[in-house]
Amino acid sequence: MTFHTLQIAPMVDWTHSPFRLLMRLMLPNAKLFTEMMVPRAIIHQEARHLSHFSLEHPLVLQLGGSCPDELLQAALMAERAGFHEVNLNLGCPSERVQAGSFGACLMKDKPLVVQCLKHLNTHLSIPVTAKTRIGVDEFDSYAFFRDFISGIVESGCREIVVHARKAWLKGLNPKQNRTIPPVDYTYVYRIVQDFPQVQFIINGDIKSVAQMEQHLDKVHGVMLGRLACDNPYLLTDFHRHLFPEVHLLSREALIQAYFMHIDAEHVPANRISLYLKPLFNLYHGTIYSKQWKQALQIALREKNMKNLLTDLILG
Repeated sequence: MTFHTLQIAPMVDWTHSPFRLLMRLMLPNAKLFTEMMVPRAIIHQEARHLSHFSLEHPLVLQLGGSCPDELLQAALMAERAGFHEVNLNLGCPSERVQAGSFGACLMKDKPLVVQCLKHLNTHLSIPVTAKTRIGVDEFDSYAFFRDFISGIVESGCREIVVHARKAWLKGLNPKQNRTIPPVDYTYVYRIVQDFPQVQFIINGDIKSVAQMEQHLDKVHGVMLGRLACDNPYLLTDFHRHLFPEVHLLSREALIQAYFMHIDAEHVPANRISLYLKPLFNLYHGTIYSKQWKQALQIALREKNMKNLLTDLILG
């Protein structure tokens, strides 16, 4: 198994640097992504958008955009900053994305997608990948999906993440687009057979190790999304199954390592919520869940994280 096998999805307002640090401490061999960023934000505020802990590597920058030159400029900055890979978002259906005509909108413009990805592949020395859906709006036949994937492959990409449901650009918000269009894993299984030279990673409603195993019989890797937010420590079961030889931290050791790396005593008060957000569901499903969340709420209210480790001893 490689770090391609288990991937943590890029998620808006979630996969910021503190979240990725927690994921890396918990899942040493997983591939981590930034949340989707637009090139202009990086170009104008590089330090703010590309800063990260060195421990996060290997780390992928996900870009959302449709201007080849802007995408390349931001990607080159990421390459110089040590990012391992650049991924182009071709599946987000949000209103902001539609206003900029990128994300899932690009599934209707295959020539532009090919142009953007070729431009990146030509000038970058790090891998370029894409994350897409199986269709968009009424364009949801397997023939459409296969033709779209052929363009991505033509551009030089050799790894593609597929969220196994289509996107609706009108009538559904982003949350509904993650749940209402039904998943159809068969599209992903078929595309693996049609493009054997490409690594395909499957995404969408994967919630158990058993499900992961079923997918890995047919695809090259799995990407987990909301599960990493709702019940993060459950992901250690996935990692342990794939990499049984790797030692994983207990919850308590994980928290201690996390606070050691972020230097809790020196986090600005106005940033504390950002650093505590990834921790809230760490004890999900255990008898300590309520106690832990109460301690975090106190830390948020008092804008002070220093007492979390000393005042709360969990099993």
